[in-house]
Amino acid sequence: MTGTGPVTARIDTSRPHPARVYDWFLGGKDNYPVDEELGRQIMSLDGTARHIARTNRWFMQRVTRWLAGPAGVRQYLDIGTGIPTEPNLHQLAQRVAPESRVVYADNDPIVLKHAEALLRSTPEGVTDYVQADVREPEFILRRARESLDLARPVALSLVALTHFLGDEDDPHALVARLVGALPSGSYLVLSQLTADFDPEAVGRGVALYRAGGVTLAPRDRAEIARFFEGLDLVQPGLVQVTDWHPELALDESTDADAVISLYGAVARKP
Repeated sequence: MTGTGPVTARIDTSRPHPARVYDWFLGGKDNYPVDEELGRQIMSLDGTARHIARTNRWFMQRVTRWLAGPAGVRQYLDIGTGIPTEPNLHQLAQRVAPESRVVYADNDPIVLKHAEALLRSTPEGVTDYVQADVREPEFILRRARESLDLARPVALSLVALTHFLGDEDDPHALVARLVGALPSGSYLVLSQLTADFDPEAVGRGVALYRAGGVTLAPRDRAEIARFFEGLDLVQPGLVQVTDWHPELALDESTDADAVISLYGAVARKP
């Protein structure tokens, strides 16, 4: 496994980072006081925030089971992977198909710090890590080609990533560039924060992240649907993440009080 890139490998503990806040929500230990502080502030305004983070994680797990199983995907490019939390994407995919090849990419140096110890591949498969930002699609694709055959189908996973890109980053163009580099039969997996269901709570979260120097950009259903233009949505289409094939769930729980402000979908490139 390798983990080099143009991102300076220096951990900034003076401001929160989305990957580390997410790690705190999931009960991990790879975060700093500044990340915990933001997490606790969000929890004080929305006690279901931790459950929502876990719900997003469960969406990724259900999708990966489907991709590795019925869809027959054997290659994955997961951008914005976050700090490794078991079971991770490669573990899920390689349980079904040990020969699966997975490339992770993230821009937080703490993810790089733990990648070698935590992202273990099966002997038959490959697990690689790229230290890079989604705003560097050409670099990510160039490095991904070292482990993936981009002439064969790849599942591109952008789970809870695009809402950390502001409109000035042109996230739709970034996603289109990544999808455009993949062959027919590839898949796009994407989940994104929305204010459609609970605008007040989401607005408070946006303000807290902004105060911590972090962009958080919720988008409505139409804006999120644009990420999938030109692709064939897998049933049930673009839905709240809890509604995506719940029959594939393992060890999930429900919170009747939680408003899940996340849309998610999987789509196939024709």
